[in-house]
Amino acid sequence: MADGAGDDADGPRGELALRISAMPANTNAAGDIFGGFIMGLMDMAAGSAAHVRANGRVATVAVSNLTFLRPVKVGNMISCYTEVVKVGTSSITVDVDVWARRGRPDCNERVTKARFVMVAVDANGRPRAVEEGSK
Repeated sequence: MADGAGDDADGPRGELALRISAMPANTNAAGDIFGGFIMGLMDMAAGSAAHVRANGRVATVAVSNLTFLRPVKVGNMISCYTEVVKVGTSSITVDVDVWARRGRPDCNERVTKARFVMVAVDANGRPRAVEEGSK
């Protein structure tokens, strides 16, 4: 992700891939949503975007630049936005931005961002070529 890209003033980048309400079961002792829970949502969102592009099964092979910018609280609506930024022979790189809506429709804040590298895999879990012309 380029520095400054997707700042709060710019709004979310990419396509909405996942939206879920933050629930009490996913909090730490301070009442914030666990970072691992957010990261799991991001992985699902990246996997969904890469699955469409690869036209099939994908696996996560790397996560970089994971940055937790602001806490997420119970009741926040969490939205994961994805943008495919690179397609290689078998890999697909996806930027994921996470935004939280905080009680009011006009109160959205970017809370987390990361870059995921997914690899297209065959039925045996081995890397395969990403099909040309896949969406």
